Amino acid sequence: MSTPTDIGTLITRSPEIRGGRPRIAGTGVTVRRIASRYQLGLTAEEIADSIGHISVGQVYAALAYYHANRDEIDADLAAEDAFTRELEQRQASSKAR
Repeated sequence: MSTPTDIGTLITRSPEIRGGRPRIAGTGVTVRRIASRYQLGLTAEEIADSIGHISVGQVYAALAYYHANRDEIDADLAAEDAFTRELEQRQASSKAR
């Protein structure tokens, strides 16, 4: 018989790890990373398999956090996308010279 896990302990933040973004406790896997794969249509099981060192329960905890704080995570994903596009444009511009 296993010991029950308090689901409130599965997601954490630390300013010194991943810029303080919410992440699965004991790992560097951010809720943002889970949410981005979820948005691509992956199931919780597929996400856990693709990362390897996290459980399906941890993925569901991250998805619960995402759904409870969707505006925060979606804004973080949008900012990352905008930053990536800016870097790609800079690189394309420097190659065209």
